[in-house]
Amino acid sequence: MEIKSQLKNRSRRGFNLVYRDADSLTELGKRIVSGVYGYCFYGEKLIVVYAETKGYWTLPGGSVESGESVEQALAREVREETTMRIITQLLIGYQDIFEPTGTVTQTISVCVVEPIGPFESDPAGEVTEIKLINPKDYKKYFDWGAVGERLLKRALEVNEAIK
Repeated sequence: MEIKSQLKNRSRRGFNLVYRDADSLTELGKRIVSGVYGYCFYGEKLIVVYAETKGYWTLPGGSVESGESVEQALAREVREETTMRIITQLLIGYQDIFEPTGTVTQTISVCVVEPIGPFESDPAGEVTEIKLINPKDYKKYFDWGAVGERLLKRALEVNEAIK
């Protein structure tokens, strides 16, 4: 499935994006992935993080560092931002965001996680709070329109299949 949408940044500037379902990284073709995000489930709860520096709630994730695979980047970001370890990770889609400086590609995965210690702080200082929420309440934290609806539907289906 493909969904065309717009994303607005904090300054209310709009960017076009195209989301596509994907089950394998080969579906990305020659795209270079710069961002990774995960619908992380601990039991029946979805994990959301508060990015203090950005001023909003979101999913755990962030940038892919030099030499990292998409999977390694998401595992590192989840560990840093939530003090949890990924047990299972499956790609569910990706989005191309068309910014003035070029196209940014981000992957979205579903993860089953487990705590490896109490959350104290994100080493980068960006995430200051984590919450485990009912997935159906996600719009209280962020609303990504039709793309968000599709992602949550896929995330719940995949989470049910892999647990």
